[in-house]
Amino acid sequence: MILDDRRRLYWGAFLRALATGMAGVLLGLHLARHGLSVGVLGAVLAAGLGGATLAVALATWWGDRIGRRRLLMLLTGLSGAGGVVVAWAPDAWTVGAAAFVGMLNGMGRDRGAALVLEQAMLPATTDDAGRTGAFARYNLLMDVGHALGALAAALPEILAGLSGIGEAAALRGAFLLYAGLLAAGLPLYGGLSTRVDRQGGSTPVLAPESRRVLVRISALFAVDSIAGGFLGGALLSWFFFERFGVAASTVGLLFFAARLMNAVSHLGAAWLAARIGLVNTMVFTHIPSSLLLLTVAIAPSFPVAAVLFLLREGLVEMDVPTRQSYVMAMVRPEERTFASGVTHLVRLGGWAAGPAFAGWLMGAAALAAPLVIGAGMKIGYDLLLWRAFRRLRPPEERGTP
Repeated sequence: MILDDRRRLYWGAFLRALATGMAGVLLGLHLARHGLSVGVLGAVLAAGLGGATLAVALATWWGDRIGRRRLLMLLTGLSGAGGVVVAWAPDAWTVGAAAFVGMLNGMGRDRGAALVLEQAMLPATTDDAGRTGAFARYNLLMDVGHALGALAAALPEILAGLSGIGEAAALRGAFLLYAGLLAAGLPLYGGLSTRVDRQGGSTPVLAPESRRVLVRISALFAVDSIAGGFLGGALLSWFFFERFGVAASTVGLLFFAARLMNAVSHLGAAWLAARIGLVNTMVFTHIPSSLLLLTVAIAPSFPVAAVLFLLREGLVEMDVPTRQSYVMAMVRPEERTFASGVTHLVRLGGWAAGPAFAGWLMGAAALAAPLVIGAGMKIGYDLLLWRAFRRLRPPEERGTP
């Protein structure tokens, strides 16, 4: 039963990542083909993120009272319904409303409330020794899903070329596929056992030690996520295009390879954490990735920059499963939904704040300025994290030298 629950969470996350990766590429094209402006696209993206943020807040404070499994199914159903409405929406207002209610993610990577609930559930499917490995495989499947979803974005063009139905109709079909992929998660989540749930509880009163950990680590995560907002995919794509004059298709292939590097690195993170510890793995893989990013900023040619960027991508995500595992280990089981939600809200806020400053810096200072500043902030975050938490170990590491 434990393994069955874990597989259900894995496959549900993979299907959602597949849908999200596809929508991140196709949303702008879908709206453009229906005569909507780039201003509308920005508003739709904002509406989707607004809905996602509200859902994360709901999961944080009310997830355990509603029931993790029940809320996960409700959010999945709303997301699928939103995709159907976007496919057939007649005007911008309807698209915006559907994006908000359906928490439509046009960023290409999953940042929604389902993550909060799944990350709270996953530790219940394994023991302390296997927790980091479970998070590593979870993130591996999500990154593979994001990469394959980006590739699947070519399906409408292929379908239009083979059938002659027109690109607008093919794009509408792609968003119906998006809805179908999300809906396929409903029976998976419906079959979860009560082992992973916490239904009928109230928002927990955090133990003093849990509160101290959560406050300190959330403050540090805020720094890291603001830096991450400086380094979003759209901004990095713009850097490669403007600095080296490469084609959009070349940048697309580079980012596909980067997602694959991210995916493989998750398993490496679990292996390394078992040997040097979670905090050390977070810090001593993240700092080299930031140094590599600094070299990308000054690379003399695109091939050199691409190799350095891919090396960076092979390290930069190694802190993701280790970070998730560490937070879940350092709070009580009944506090996990709240802890996952609070840290996720902090990161959402940072991601939202960073891009506006980064775009201004690119225009007012230098094209590479966000890369340099973002890398510097991340190195500062890593050093502060190591200083604050190097002696605060999760259960599986206690008693080790």
